Amino acid sequence: MSALARDWRTANLNAVDAALCIFADKLTRQPAAMTAADLEPLRAVGLDDRAIHDATQVISYFNYINRIADALGVEPEIFVRPWGEL
Repeated sequence: MSALARDWRTANLNAVDAALCIFADKLTRQPAAMTAADLEPLRAVGLDDRAIHDATQVISYFNYINRIADALGVEPEIFVRPWGEL
């Protein structure tokens, strides 16, 4: 888990998790650049439309809630340990 927290690109991920991370990274950093072609790698690793929909909802929700927290200056809760310390 700590390799994933440090950098998902160097973590030893299976094909599904790697495809989801690539998709999530682009959706997070370049949402306006998303095209139907971005779904093909997810389908290629076996995800169906429902799984892709669900993943997109989760990714989008976390992007939304992080932007709300950033905009309002929400401080991290002190009882939650950083990912690398799990």
